[in-house]
Amino acid sequence: MKRYLILLLFTFQGLMAQVQFEARVSKNTLGLNERLRVDFIMNVDGDNFEQPAFDGFRVVAGPSQQISQSWVNGRSSFQKIYSYILQPDRKGTINIKQAAIEFNGQVYKTSPIKIVVTNAVAQERDPNDRPQGSGSETLNLVAEISKTNPYLNEPITVVYKLYFNNIGVTGFKELAKPKYNDFWNQNIDIKQLAIEEGTYQGQRCYYVILKKTILYPQKSGKLTIEPLSLDIGVQLPTNRRDMFGQMILTDDNKIVSAGAKTINVRPLPESNKPEGFSGAVGKFNFTVTPSKTSLKNGESLDLVVSASGAGNMKLFTLPKPVVPNALEIYDPVHDEKVTTSLAGMSGKISDKYTIIPQYKGKYVIKPMQFSYFDLSTGSYKTITSQEITVDVLDGPMQTEASNSANASKNVITKTEQFKYIKPKTTLVSIAKKDFYSSDLYFILIFLPFVILPIIVLAKKKKEAIDGDVAGNRIKMNNKLAKKYLSEAKKQLNNKEPFYIALEKAMHNFLKAKLHIETSEMSKDNIRELLLSRKANPETVQNFIILTENCEFARYAPASSASIQQDYDKAVLIISELEKQMV
Repeated sequence: MKRYLILLLFTFQGLMAQVQFEARVSKNTLGLNERLRVDFIMNVDGDNFEQPAFDGFRVVAGPSQQISQSWVNGRSSFQKIYSYILQPDRKGTINIKQAAIEFNGQVYKTSPIKIVVTNAVAQERDPNDRPQGSGSETLNLVAEISKTNPYLNEPITVVYKLYFNNIGVTGFKELAKPKYNDFWNQNIDIKQLAIEEGTYQGQRCYYVILKKTILYPQKSGKLTIEPLSLDIGVQLPTNRRDMFGQMILTDDNKIVSAGAKTINVRPLPESNKPEGFSGAVGKFNFTVTPSKTSLKNGESLDLVVSASGAGNMKLFTLPKPVVPNALEIYDPVHDEKVTTSLAGMSGKISDKYTIIPQYKGKYVIKPMQFSYFDLSTGSYKTITSQEITVDVLDGPMQTEASNSANASKNVITKTEQFKYIKPKTTLVSIAKKDFYSSDLYFILIFLPFVILPIIVLAKKKKEAIDGDVAGNRIKMNNKLAKKYLSEAKKQLNNKEPFYIALEKAMHNFLKAKLHIETSEMSKDNIRELLLSRKANPETVQNFIILTENCEFARYAPASSASIQQDYDKAVLIISELEKQMV
């Protein structure tokens, strides 16, 4: 009888207890190379547990189940836990969606949890975070930087090496690419990955070079290179052996990161800086070469202004020649023959000007000066070209042409003598028509009866428009998108203002179409909202890539053709999204 009474009390207490089902995480913010523990906890024995999809995470372990039940001072407690170990696949804000259980015919769900995934962080290896092996496994990604305190526009190199030992590497994929904000950068092609022997922290191991990049800092001060993070498939040794005595390997995935790097960029010295200095840093030769110095009337000559050597070849402008007014000079044709290696840029750049003389005579093209900062000596150097004399053998004399031009200005034609006299006369009647019973009189009488209904309708329409807050915001964002697109079109010849205006236009387009604010404009949120509106996945990806490239393109060299292509691409993408979204 006592046993039945206890069971009855358990049953009654279970019916009266409030069902609790919640999700808990070990941390809400973690690095890309860290792991996260998620526990789904219930105080009843629920059935049909449904785990969330874990989009943006990879399940490393789980689910593991724990059940505990106790009876203390006449009160019982019950707890069941489903646990998972997760590894993030990308940076950004990721939501862990709802899990569900059934209890007494009702469905209970957990609340979603928002997780912020940042860049990979430095962390010590956990000896328990790997299978049992020899203990000498090595797997590290290192970013080797040639110089951490360069001058402005001095080349530095970043080489990413993966060191490993007693581990089999089966493959890798990039989780986070490094960003080189405020750097001009170019990747150096690696034709084939080669395994080499080396040392890491005093231990002999193997390494492979995964990536080589040359950087030119474009701003002085402390600049940060965001880390490269990789998800690497590995085979780890265990203490077990098969029937043939061979060590058994286990497959696993490891997240490694090179870590963020800080570069302290020194500004170029202001003392003794030449007046015409345009930012050239390195070691250069400078020449100004005419195609001919003696020519006839109607002929043209080419003046080639060039700089050759090693340095930031694509990041400065050549000086412009100054010629007499009698020589007509056209805009130059720019040519670059530059190669980029780990040592930096080298080669030759030139501007070719076409000059056509207008009059007979001898004309002098003044010497030109080209200044650069020499990294080897830490000082400015200036090269001065030779004076060039152009001899035009025939054609009109400049004095005769100017006299004839002045004489023609003083001639007044016969038609201009009488231009102030009106050839036609307009007659006005002296007799005035009475205002009463005139057309204007009747118009003024009936005009209020026509205007009043129009005013009433207009007022009602304005009140309806003013009350539509969401609609007014959408119209304003549409107006801003058109404004910034038009502003971007005006700035086609100015790279940085163009990409700023283009990025603002695309953001305001999203505000108008998706009804979101700037704080909600994460890449994942934009993709999810656009796809939910039936937008084509390829168009959505092109939109996101273009917005990401806007900031990068501000500091990278760009031609007028590529800027025009980006503008045309933005117009096409916005037009396609307008048609596709419902």
